[in-house]
Amino acid sequence: MLNKVDLDKVSDAIKNAENRTSAEIRVCVARKCEGDPLNAAAKKFRKLKMYKTKLRNSVLIYVAPVDHKAAILGDIGINEAASEGFWDDVLEDMFLHFRNNEIVQGICEGVGKVGALINARYPIMENDENELSNEVIQED
Repeated sequence: MLNKVDLDKVSDAIKNAENRTSAEIRVCVARKCEGDPLNAAAKKFRKLKMYKTKLRNSVLIYVAPVDHKAAILGDIGINEAASEGFWDDVLEDMFLHFRNNEIVQGICEGVGKVGALINARYPIMENDENELSNEVIQED
């Protein structure tokens, strides 16, 4: 699992990505992922009630480094903005880092790429509020 310094780096990447957008990004790092990571991400997305953002514009980056699995799940408002293959491209870039044991760098790069997408689609609004925590979720 990630240590405090690593968690802070990822949280800072989320905060930086969200500085120019009304959309929300969450990162979940799981110790294990049995089965399909997209199903695990969908389950976590529902558990965190990420579908309750005002504009349905949240994204979950789900990573299980030990099992070499990851998934990105965007709510309906984000999926409309993503071009075909966008999520797969982001994941492939993340996996390039993961293969070199650069887990934190890979996650932060993924957050940055998702941030670029959501910034274009959902610019910051007046009186914007951070609807979801920027803290990384670590799951046993």
